[in-house]
Amino acid sequence: MTYVMEILDPMLAGTAVTLEMFFVTIVLSLPLGLLLALARISRFGVLRGAVGVYIWLLRGTPLMLQLLFVYFGLPFIPYIGVRLPDFPAAVVAFVLNYAAYFAEIFRAGIQSIDRGQYEAAKALGMTYVQTMRRIILPQVVKRVLPPVSNETITLVKDTSLIYVLAMNDLLRTARSIVQRDFNTTAFIVAAVFYLVMTLVLTWLFQKLEQRYAVYDE
Repeated sequence: MTYVMEILDPMLAGTAVTLEMFFVTIVLSLPLGLLLALARISRFGVLRGAVGVYIWLLRGTPLMLQLLFVYFGLPFIPYIGVRLPDFPAAVVAFVLNYAAYFAEIFRAGIQSIDRGQYEAAKALGMTYVQTMRRIILPQVVKRVLPPVSNETITLVKDTSLIYVLAMNDLLRTARSIVQRDFNTTAFIVAAVFYLVMTLVLTWLFQKLEQRYAVYDE
């Protein structure tokens, strides 16, 4: 127990980095994913195609490869040559990656709504934006909560990939302590921290599902 208390401070500092990456990614990728989903089902073929290629590319390549490309590859692209610091580079890669996954989840949710509801809203004089905001999206939120919950929990674990950019997240901190002290206790503590985070997220999404159950058909 004494040893655990000794390593708790650096472990908590690593957890703070992990949580910061998690919350920034969620806040930015969810609305971007919704916009991409709306573009994916728009009437404009060029826009649908461009978004389709983007989603295919981001979902079809490993997140770690995307991290390495944003951090190490962007500086060598002609006319761009941008070198991002480690945290912004990680945010860009994570947001672009998870927005692609959320886009497909939202697209499936929107397309699962019966077309008759659009026609009924149009008959009532509602615009497309009003229809989406007042009728469609509340039902979509309820339907996509389970897959969004799964992706969100996966995100907690995927944040460990930022160690490739030498960021001191929870897992990298634990590994450094283990290598320094030749004691695997830090890995156990890290596992407990990850389990607590996923437990909180699971509880939160269960509450959200109960709240949106009112939209059951």
